[in-house]
Order: sequence, then structure tokens, then C-alpha cells
Amino acid sequence: MTDQTLLIVEDDPGLQSQLRWSFDQYKVWTADDRESALAAVKRHQPEVVTLDLGLPPDPGGVSEGFATLNDILSMAPQTKVIVITGNDDQFNPVKCIGFGAYDFFQKPIDPTLLAFVVNRAFRLHALEEENRRLQRMHITNPLEGIVAASPEMHEVCRTVERLAPTDITVLLLGESGTGKEVLARALHALGPRAKKPFIAVNAAAIPENLLESELFGFERGAYTGATQQTKGKFELADGGTFFLDEIGDIPLSLQPKLLRVLQERVVERVGGRQPFKVDVRVVCATHQNLAKLIETGRFREDLYFRINEMIINIPPVRERTGDVAVLARAFLEKFAKQMRRAQLLGFTDEGLAALEAYHWPGNVRELEHKIKRAVVMAQGPLIDAKDLELLPTSAKRRLLTLREAREMAERQAIGMALSEAGENVTKAAELLEVARPTLYALLTKFNLKV
Repeated sequence: MTDQTLLIVEDDPGLQSQLRWSFDQYKVWTADDRESALAAVKRHQPEVVTLDLGLPPDPGGVSEGFATLNDILSMAPQTKVIVITGNDDQFNPVKCIGFGAYDFFQKPIDPTLLAFVVNRAFRLHALEEENRRLQRMHITNPLEGIVAASPEMHEVCRTVERLAPTDITVLLLGESGTGKEVLARALHALGPRAKKPFIAVNAAAIPENLLESELFGFERGAYTGATQQTKGKFELADGGTFFLDEIGDIPLSLQPKLLRVLQERVVERVGGRQPFKVDVRVVCATHQNLAKLIETGRFREDLYFRINEMIINIPPVRERTGDVAVLARAFLEKFAKQMRRAQLLGFTDEGLAALEAYHWPGNVRELEHKIKRAVVMAQGPLIDAKDLELLPTSAKRRLLTLREAREMAERQAIGMALSEAGENVTKAAELLEVARPTLYALLTKFNLKV
């Protein structure tokens, strides 16, 4: 027997008894009128209810059944109510669905067929509850724009928070698609320059002959076609943050000029003779191994030492404990809402296993694209490996160790308690029945913030 609870609302004792024994795999409670049904819903909180519309004092009509349906959904809106109607009734089943019933079943009752409807209702309720639980968890959004539950990414986010108030030049190292620009924006947003410009340039996306003008600007007449003075990106970022992505692709000829900007915060436009000061915080990023570029003479060593005042290594998705499932659910929610596919509720076990088995060479960006495509292609309420264009895996999902399971349970309990307490640590400690210092110690342990 499972812990799932089914309430049967039926005034016919024989049918009530038949249904009770047909669903002995669940915790089954019965009621024979509206008052006893509402009392049972309040006391036992059933996930699924079967409701005969013909209840006393109107066993030949539907008024009492509709009133009971409305009261149940008002009291417990997440409950899945399956309405039982007469075999010649065509209008009331549709009306019940309009009022919020999950489904309907017409008499005469075949317990085997009804079991399919009931079991499906339990699965749907469980999926919706899992989605609500994930939405309540505070541990999945350590920084604006970052979705993560792994200790690896939470440590990265804590480092970003510590560096944000400073003007230290930060070098973000990580594979393509790991979220380097998102973290650069977080460094800007959490610092004193947040209200000033954030200017991002991807050095790999701009042709070499145009990159100098893009970064430093140019004077009128500096070259053919330069009909007016144009500010460069460093100048546009004055007072704010300049993010130079893929700095490993900067041509060797431009690196001395870039070094001067970093050392002296001085810019000279192409074709200009008068350098001027800029006040910018510089954040750089690359997926390349700069040490190897230095060895091969493609990157200046003095420039490397200037940009790495602080290095943040961003782990790839495959090395983030548990983040694939968390990210996948977040992207599913995002794209299902955008594409108006509210019926998409989650992933099959096969789909989740395939997500976790894949090595994700494109990291978060590739995962996002996979989920977006799956939202378009999925035909049922659950996304499977085929929808994701991933091979099904026969490997079982790794069992958690007792320590991992205990820590996961503690994280979830703390997140839900903080949500229930409105972020008040004292109230959350009371809900968890622990001392406030104990809760603070757990918050520190799991790198959680309030």
C-alpha cells in the first residue's frame, strides 16, 4: 500500500464497498454525503476524490453533487476530483470539467477502467506537487539569472558576491555555454556601478580589422569611411563595467593597447593623438587555456598577469551535482509558459536518466536548446528521451549515499521553512524545531542566503 490517499464519495453502500476493495493499493476513505465528504477532505487531505453527483438530499439530481465539487475545490484546489455521472448524462460531465473537476466517469462503473483514470490522476497530482516544491525552493536561485542547486555553483556565486563590491579585475574561466556573461552581469549588478552602463564585447565575434575601432573608437578621418568621431566600447562603459568575452582571441597586435587601458585606464581612439581617462571595472572571460597561448607566443604574459587579479573557474554542467535536473525543470517551465503548453508537467524517468547520462559539451546553452525543442515536440504531458533527441539509457540513476540524501532533505526542509516563514530565520527555526544558531550553521554549511 502506498501513502497516497483516495476518497470515495458515494451514497450506495454496495458500490462504495466495491470501490473500496478495488483500490486497496491506496489509503481509501469513504463518505456518503457532502458534510462527511468535506470533513474527510479536511482531515485526510486526499490527492484524488471520486464523487457521485447524485448525493442526498438530492440523490436523483445533481445539485448536491455540484455543491460538493465546488466546496472540495475551494478547500483543496490541488485535489483531483473524478466525477461519477449517469450513463445517459451528456451535459453535466462537461459542466463539471468547467467547474474544475479533473475528469469524469459514466455508470455503470467498471473498476478496471476506472482504475486507469484514478491512477493517472495520482500521477498528475504527484507531478504538480513536485513542480510546486521546486518553485518553493530558494536554493535554486543563488544569484539573479543563475539556476543552480549544486554546491559547486553555489560556491561560485558566493565568490561573485564577495568580489562584486570591489573594482578588482576578474577573469572568468569556463567552457562555452557555462554562463560567463551571466556571472559578469551579476558582478556588475551587485556592485556600486549597478546603475551605470554594462558593455559586453565578444572578441571572437568581431573581425580583427574592426576590433580596434570597436574597443577604442576612432576619430573622424582616421580611415576611409570614418566620417565622424565615434566612441569605443571602453568609452561607452565609463563609470560602469566593461565585459570582454573570449579575451584569448584578442590579436597580439592589439594586446599592448589593451594592457595600457587595464594598467592606466587610458584610452586613445584610432587616429587620435590625445589619450583620455576612463573609469571602468573590467571583467574578462575565455574558454581557452591562456597559459598554453602564452607558451606559443599568442598571448602576452604581462597582460595575463594584469587580467587575473582574481580568477573564477566555472564548472561545466556535467560537474555540477544535481544541476542538470534543476536546470531542465527551470527551462521546461520557462518555455512551456512562452509557448502556452501548460499541459507539460515534467519528464519521464527515462527522460531524466537520459539528461543525466549525457555529457553536455555545450553546457547550459545546449541544455536550454534541448528543452526548448522538446517543449515543441512533446505529444504528452511528460517529456521523454526521444523528445530531447537523446538516446535512452539502460543505466539506473545513481542512488544517493545516506549522507547525500540527508543533506538534500535538510536543504529542502530549510528552503520550505524559509518560504513558509517569509524569510524570517527565527520563525523558520521554530517550524524546523531547531535552535536559531543551529539553523544559521546549516545555512552556512549549505551556502544558503536569506
